[in-house]
Amino acid sequence: MNALRKIAQFVNKYMAAIVIVVTVFAYLVDNSFTSWVGNAEFLGGNINVNHLLMIVMCGMGMTMKLEDFKIVLSQPKDIIFGELAQFVIMPLLGFGISWIFKLPPELAVGVILVGCCPGGTSSNVMTFMAKGDVALSIGMTSVSTILAPILTPLLCSFYVGLYTKTGAGAPIEVNALGMFLDIIKIVIIPIAVGLVVNKFWEKFAQSIKDILPLISCTAICLIVGFVIDANSAKLFANGALIVVVVMLHNCCGYLMGFLVGKIVKMPMAKRNAIAIEVGMQNSGMATTLAASCFPTLALATVPGAVFSAWHNISGAIAANLMARAVDKEAEKK
Repeated sequence: MNALRKIAQFVNKYMAAIVIVVTVFAYLVDNSFTSWVGNAEFLGGNINVNHLLMIVMCGMGMTMKLEDFKIVLSQPKDIIFGELAQFVIMPLLGFGISWIFKLPPELAVGVILVGCCPGGTSSNVMTFMAKGDVALSIGMTSVSTILAPILTPLLCSFYVGLYTKTGAGAPIEVNALGMFLDIIKIVIIPIAVGLVVNKFWEKFAQSIKDILPLISCTAICLIVGFVIDANSAKLFANGALIVVVVMLHNCCGYLMGFLVGKIVKMPMAKRNAIAIEVGMQNSGMATTLAASCFPTLALATVPGAVFSAWHNISGAIAANLMARAVDKEAEKK
């Protein structure tokens, strides 16, 4: 177990680099992931990207407690501003950037879907590194995840429909009910299971808490590797454009989230938390939903996979810059 803890610490520290290596490897080596991810058997069935995300979400649930939701009652105004920023800014940015770059519809769907998803699972760690309000970050992640079954399908349907109406292509049907059920199945239920385990089998949950980053990183790498490998040919033609769009989407999210906190006169720690929560999306969820809800649009899965690799890098950089700003502000006092 000690060896696993050391490996987990290494993986947690260098997760961004590991995901990038997996992305490049999957892109360069044909069938490096598609030949076995999805074909591996467990309990009489094949493991697919849905199951991998469920593992990540269950791990997330095991690190949470019901007390994490108390911030909703203690700081309702901060949570409301944060969630408005989350579900207004990122979907609108996804639509706007897709329109500006005149993305093919199947690619635009993926970008918009990333924007419509809740906050990412790494945001709490990045907020801590940024010397931000970690309690607010955890509260926002929890609330946005709970709201996702309703808001993600509705927002995705609206913006995808709006995008096709701009003349970008033929109408694309968004199965909002199917997406709602998928989010319940692959996100909400696994998190609930994790919460129950942490509540009633706390000793067990604590005993494996240190190795959860290893499990989560492995699952995310498998999802990213599978998607990149399956779409390497199309990525060759669109790779640079996808990377630019994803970077712009993510960085604009940080900036606009920070500005929202500044406009409503939040202290620096809260601004940092909201900026990171808005900018870092649950890209694993976006990738999985794209695969299950838009099976005929192969490129729709790619923005989420690229986002998974990129936002860990940008998050670490943004957190470092924010932490320095906090230190400078403290020195002035």
